[in-house]
Amino acid sequence: MPILARSIVPTPDALTITTGSGTYRIPWEQCSPALARAGWLERSRAELSSSGCGIHWPLLDEDLAIGPLLKSVDHPLPYGRGSE
Repeated sequence: MPILARSIVPTPDALTITTGSGTYRIPWEQCSPALARAGWLERSRAELSSSGCGIHWPLLDEDLAIGPLLKSVDHPLPYGRGSE
């Protein structure tokens, strides 16, 4: 079963992803090289796909899938519980 995001919130220092199992904060440097180099304007324009499977940054032409993103991070710790 794919990991789906319910919401995303870009912040100046990290991307916050809420899934059914919790909320995760991932520093930009751990998301991708393009996002690590990008400025706030480019990062802030993130768009969650309607399916919840991926995120698109149109100003960077960058796409990331939620499942692999969460799995690639060194132990992404949820800092809040999603509503079950």
